[in-house]
Amino acid sequence: MSSQTFFSTSVGAGATTLDVSLGPQHPSTHGVFRMNVRLDGETVVALQPVFGYLHRNHEKIAEGNSWLASMPYTDRLDYICSGTNNWAYARAVEVLAGIEVPERAEYLRVIVGELTRLQNHTAFLGFMLGDLGGWGSALMYGFREREKILNFFEELTGARMMLNYMRFGGVRCDAPAGWLGRVKEYLATYPAFLDEMEKFLVGNEILLSRLQGVGVLSAERAINAGLSGPVLRASGVDYDIRKVDGYGVYPKLKFRVPRGEVGDCYDRFMLRILEARETLKILSQALEQIPEGPIQNPAVKNRMFKPAAGEAYGRIECPKGELGFHLVSDGTEKPYRYHVRPPSLINLTLLEEMCLGSKIADVIVILGSIDIVLGEVDR
Repeated sequence: MSSQTFFSTSVGAGATTLDVSLGPQHPSTHGVFRMNVRLDGETVVALQPVFGYLHRNHEKIAEGNSWLASMPYTDRLDYICSGTNNWAYARAVEVLAGIEVPERAEYLRVIVGELTRLQNHTAFLGFMLGDLGGWGSALMYGFREREKILNFFEELTGARMMLNYMRFGGVRCDAPAGWLGRVKEYLATYPAFLDEMEKFLVGNEILLSRLQGVGVLSAERAINAGLSGPVLRASGVDYDIRKVDGYGVYPKLKFRVPRGEVGDCYDRFMLRILEARETLKILSQALEQIPEGPIQNPAVKNRMFKPAAGEAYGRIECPKGELGFHLVSDGTEKPYRYHVRPPSLINLTLLEEMCLGSKIADVIVILGSIDIVLGEVDR
């Protein structure tokens, strides 16, 4: 337990409660997140998330930068998923300025975005099992596959995690010779990893007892709180921005939107496996359909970009949910207002509700099932 454990005696109905502070250095809280938990025995009766330890003033910095200069800053929001961060910001600017994107660039965006989703969900499976305790091998297997995807990012962009790949009206560079083919070859091997994970884990009685019926979240509460992404769909809500908005070339690609039934930790765990399988379908189609052509709209001058005065909101379905940017332009080379709508922060708002009545050991598992990244919580 954390060295910041503290005690208070709150006597009610003959019971004494214990206040425990998990974090901010507790390993399961990402190092910069704290949960104040009130326990009756081992049962959670109150929980308060505490964040702010990582605040980096992202939005205010962006209002002092040129429009393009903020692109690499978006890499640091969800630092697991910089490719989709780039895409959400680029799309918001394109909505603001009415910019068209060449078809090849749209396909490259889908390929990078879905590879990002695949490596995020792969890492999630490892992290989630690590949060259960004693599942270190699963974490290593997950990271082994994630490393292979990061190698493709490095070959394409020169960076493994902070890609800085998207540009207004396209992408920064085309795929190198043979890259698309090598990605296709790798994806043919990935189902074996998922099959192995399902074989050894999905029916495991320890995993079932730790995840089923734990951290249940109803569809009504998830909708009312504005939750999105896998956490929302695990509660049975059929909502995916790739389908709802039909941005990029997603309308040309066939895939289904998996949903849970109970909304517990097990559904949130299984949903990532099911979404990974759908991502493989999307990538297979995109790699087959990608046309030749330009990767950048020649009319867009990224370095001297000055959109007309106005405001817009652009969003995408990133691996953790709805990532959106609300941008206001006053016609100059810098945004007048730059605001991020991060899924991790919104999905965190119902953490206490999901934890009430659970045991202290389950709190760590429930937090892990939400799949937050503090870079976009404390933006």
